Amino acid sequence: MSESRTYKVAGVRGLNMAREWPNDQPRYVAVLIHGYGEHMGRYEHVADRLVRHGAAVYGIDHVGHGESEGDRALIVDFEDVVTDVHTLEEYARAKHPGVPVVAIGHSMGGMIAARYAQRYGDGLAALVLSGPVIGRWELVSTLLSFDEIPDLPLDPAMLSRDPSVGAAAGADPLVWHGPFKRATLEAFDEAMTTIAKGGTFGALPTLWLHGEDDQLVPVGP
Repeated sequence: MSESRTYKVAGVRGLNMAREWPNDQPRYVAVLIHGYGEHMGRYEHVADRLVRHGAAVYGIDHVGHGESEGDRALIVDFEDVVTDVHTLEEYARAKHPGVPVVAIGHSMGGMIAARYAQRYGDGLAALVLSGPVIGRWELVSTLLSFDEIPDLPLDPAMLSRDPSVGAAAGADPLVWHGPFKRATLEAFDEAMTTIAKGGTFGALPTLWLHGEDDQLVPVGP
């Protein structure tokens, strides 16, 4: 397994924990963007595979997630998160000048990656979206319709066909197990609207992967 190192980087709303999986002579830089309620430490297996494929890999715990600063699972503006990812990308570029950069986002991270491509796509070599929150996510509008957001526990079995994945998430103290916060839901809604109005990714090579039976983030219209 490839070894990673962590360090703090300045973000729009405080210090973020960054994680790096080095590669002395990378063919490309991969910027990983994690999903809601989790953190980059859960992507060790993904990063290890990418390093073996020739990448230098970077990622940050988003504000309010993992070991980054901020109220837990609170994101009030995803534009700030996109800016934080760009700060990390600029750091990676400085370490690997001239090396192509690929953005890879999963779930909420896929939504962030999509918006990133709209804002900074000219600097990317490729984009990978894994089960992205794009289009309309009915869960958001449903939860926002309540006066008080219900505490709906996530069934770990919905995370993967592999039971060990759900078990690991349930036992991880850095994974958020509480309810959605209204401000975060409102930020989701605003971000999805912004992406829908933001146009295409142009000629940027894009790979979109989505499970047809994804119960957490169904393929949106």
